Amino acid sequence: MFERSYDIVIIGSGAGGGAVAKELAPLCRDGVKIAVLEWGAKLREDEYTGREVEMAEKLYFDMGGVLTRDRTMTLAFGRAYGGSTVVYTGTSLMIPESVIRKWAVPGLDWTDVRVRSEKYLRENNVHLLERDKLNDNNRLLYEGCKKLGYRVEQFPVNLKGCQGSGLCNLGCPNAAKQGTHRVQLPLAEELGVEVITNCRVETIGDRECIATVTTPPYGEASRWPDGRYRISAKAVVVSCGAVNSPALLLRSRLPQSLPALGRYLTTHPALILVAEHDHAITNYYGHPKSFYCDQFAESHGFLLETCMYFPFTTAKNLIGFGREHSELMQHMDRLQMILVLALDPAVPENRVTVDASGDPVVDYTLTPPVLSSLLASMRYTARIFFAGGARRVHAPAGRKFFITADEVERIDDVITMDQLKPGKVSVTSAHLMGGCRMGLNRSSSVTDAWGRVHGVPWLYVADGSLFPACSEINPYITIMALADRVAERVKTDLPALRST
Repeated sequence: MFERSYDIVIIGSGAGGGAVAKELAPLCRDGVKIAVLEWGAKLREDEYTGREVEMAEKLYFDMGGVLTRDRTMTLAFGRAYGGSTVVYTGTSLMIPESVIRKWAVPGLDWTDVRVRSEKYLRENNVHLLERDKLNDNNRLLYEGCKKLGYRVEQFPVNLKGCQGSGLCNLGCPNAAKQGTHRVQLPLAEELGVEVITNCRVETIGDRECIATVTTPPYGEASRWPDGRYRISAKAVVVSCGAVNSPALLLRSRLPQSLPALGRYLTTHPALILVAEHDHAITNYYGHPKSFYCDQFAESHGFLLETCMYFPFTTAKNLIGFGREHSELMQHMDRLQMILVLALDPAVPENRVTVDASGDPVVDYTLTPPVLSSLLASMRYTARIFFAGGARRVHAPAGRKFFITADEVERIDDVITMDQLKPGKVSVTSAHLMGGCRMGLNRSSSVTDAWGRVHGVPWLYVADGSLFPACSEINPYITIMALADRVAERVKTDLPALRST
């Protein structure tokens, strides 16, 4: 077994790990040794091909098809240099003050989160995309919402030099998306942080990690040769995401019992809804996610966003098989898509555990209020589709495969709860959050307001698993703001940790 020693080890390189690495990087000038251990590979520029199955294999865990224990929900999260920021659409919203108040974490102040969020909005070049770069798929949601009197807003996005390839979820081939792989990690490496790719951390011990480096048949070579490693550290920051961070801590022998570990997982359960127009529309070309509608967040518990997915993903999210399924798929150039996000509650029964091999297992049940939200979302989305001129709509809880425009007045009769059956309707996770939630004590939380694990002064968490409940918006910038707080705490604690 190889031996390595650092002052700070950061596990994961996504929005959380990348932000922590960049913030701590100036310490390298004073002789502090810092390493980022990333399970995924760092792809070469020519490897961003945009081919759906190929990129899913290289950039996602289980090709984006991780399933919950009961196999009723698909979980998609990235594995790469840059984590999920590589496959994220780049939508960058600041968390509302009302959500921070609902979280009610002592020591977590919205003004502080706002200031840190603003820093990353600037750093990642977040702005509104020019209107001439918005495609028909985005325009139709906007027009449909406006016609019906629904509130609709444009997403700020973290792009620089966008060429409208529409491949955001498969890794931008034009280096336009400003994820941690383009911004924070290169800055950290310039200052002396070592990023070790293809490195899976298996367990955390007493100020040490056990990891294995395995070279895949793609990407740049890792800094370390293949093999098993014991990496000692004065401080360890876990930034593996809402599934893998709890799983890693559950596999590890921590000196403190943490009853809330893995619990209170939220996912923003999502549906991909599809409508067909009677003519071709621009849908793949242009940024896929430029507008959102939060009209129904308070009243019905869901958000709507523009989206455009690729043939394999689209086919998976349609109900049934046969002629009608094939007919719709043959008209991909006519399809409009809207993504539904349900604002799910944080309940202890929705959780991450590990199996006998130490692999994560996700137990997640769609609660009755969430099912009601999904049902309402399909009805309202169908109306928006038709208001935008769609010829027919496919709703997963529809009584038939297609709903036609002449049925718009009977939407509630043709999209019904008895058809909304988990396992039949393809539900996916939009944003994984929770599992290492912040809070005041270890009976109901895993870390304090600064991401330090209760009872383990050298161990920190910095990713979406910190969220005590769902963010009610896309969480990317909030993850970075909280990671910024964690980095500040590590800086404060490090002198004492290095002396012990």
